Amino acid sequence: MVSRVRVWLNRTYAENVFFMDQLRRNPSDRAVEIHATHGDADSPVLAAADTADLEPEGLSPAAYVEYALDQCQRRGIDVFVPRMEQAAIVAHRADFEAIGTALLAPTPEAVAVFEDKVIAYEAVQAIGVPVPPWHRVRSADELVAAVEELEDAGHRACFKPASGAGGVGFRVITRSPFSLMHLSGFPTPYVQLDLVVEALEQADETVDWLVMPRLEQPEVSVDCLTGPDNHLRMAIGRTKNGRRRGFTLHEQWLEPARRIAEGFGLHYLSNIQFRMFGDRPVLMDVNTRPAGGLHQLSLCGVNAPWAAVQLALGEDPGEVVPPFLGQDYTVVSGPRPLRAVSLPHQRIEDTAEPLLPAVPAQADSVETAAPAAAAAQALPL
Repeated sequence: MVSRVRVWLNRTYAENVFFMDQLRRNPSDRAVEIHATHGDADSPVLAAADTADLEPEGLSPAAYVEYALDQCQRRGIDVFVPRMEQAAIVAHRADFEAIGTALLAPTPEAVAVFEDKVIAYEAVQAIGVPVPPWHRVRSADELVAAVEELEDAGHRACFKPASGAGGVGFRVITRSPFSLMHLSGFPTPYVQLDLVVEALEQADETVDWLVMPRLEQPEVSVDCLTGPDNHLRMAIGRTKNGRRRGFTLHEQWLEPARRIAEGFGLHYLSNIQFRMFGDRPVLMDVNTRPAGGLHQLSLCGVNAPWAAVQLALGEDPGEVVPPFLGQDYTVVSGPRPLRAVSLPHQRIEDTAEPLLPAVPAQADSVETAAPAAAAAQALPL
């Protein structure tokens, strides 16, 4: 009898409820139990898990590693998918292996390279992957100089933190004066240059921003699965062009993604994003973790989360090739159940006195993204 697989996701994105669904619906028909932890008691990943804990707040990276090792040992975790404190955790891979837990995460060197976008751009440029023009700025004067240089070259300037994820802090520079026009409709990422300069001059702290041209669509996110032998098992592009989404296997996107994933030790699941600069694709960002939209590959007949877990367990899935490319689609929101307020939750068989009933709460819900097919022509990618 094949034993169950116990997987832990720590403080992850709400959309990874679909990651969890795919693990349970794996093509190997293997029993999977999922442990989840989060700092937010209302995170839907806690409701989707078999067992759940609230994470302690304020831990140093070293203390968080100790917490993670304790969770893995007490919970009998076979595969740990770390997002929170990923850099500290992967530095202690041997400690996790010693207690029987495999880390579904890249090498420490890969995490270090892609934590800082400037270091990342310099590194990938050195291996021949195109990147957009960029300027690192920490002051108002540096910002103005960078914006003027980009505008003189005919580009619209934007900025984002040199480190960060999920588009947090991304803004597009405009020179239009602030007016009622900016207060109509929905909020936008556009910010007035004079207001940004004023904020920087009055701030008591420095910033660390990357200023670059606003890149054009389509955006293509290449989901990669790479083994610890640095051999790529899967590369599938997900295209975004406005609301329209689709898939591509065109080498103009896959070849640079393959070069990055294999060249920097992006083991297991990573997501490498490109956009257009003029008439060629350039690197936009690299995520050293599974993308929130990874589950959308199910529209191509691919269960990437399970293939990654197999790889982490030493059960090589071989080359993962989509049997077909799904039709174009869009993303809509839908409700997901939340747990009752009491946490942590234990499965009935794990404790004689469960702190929370196994039935999820029905009264509350949270909206998360799910793909919906859109009947239309495929993008010419």
